[in-house]
Amino acid sequence: MPDDNFLSQVPSASALFLREEEVRRGIEFLFFAHASLWRTIDARLAEQELGRAHYRALYFIARQPGLAISDLLALLGITKQSLGRVVKDLEARELLTTRPGGRDRRQKELRLTDEGRAIEAAIFALLRDAMSRAYTHAGQQAVTGFWQVSEALLPARERERVGKLGSEN
Repeated sequence: MPDDNFLSQVPSASALFLREEEVRRGIEFLFFAHASLWRTIDARLAEQELGRAHYRALYFIARQPGLAISDLLALLGITKQSLGRVVKDLEARELLTTRPGGRDRRQKELRLTDEGRAIEAAIFALLRDAMSRAYTHAGQQAVTGFWQVSEALLPARERERVGKLGSEN
């Protein structure tokens, strides 16, 4: 579905952007954009017999190879039991490996296998293309604004962790 002639139907935010109607509009865009972004990859996930939780784990491990299970748990915000199922499934399918931590042997570090990296990259390409199209249509200032609003929605204690993703610690 090409959208080369995309023209935004979104009016400029009014000077009264904190009114309920404007806040509701923003929440609705978040709901629908989130759902649309995930639908972008649902078919590919189904082909691989993976769920969204599997991909989220693959994504963050790809961003930080050697990520400790405890750190992944904090990033995903899911229960230990849920993460345990996902990690065991990905490990059984040989998409990731675990090994004792370098600094703390009690911790498990997670790394993607070659196949895990390939699957994550193929699925990420779909997300990248969708985000790139949206970024192109919105423009640099809007992207910066989107990042700023998204960052402001994060609890203060999470901002540093999110900011460090993808960097060598």
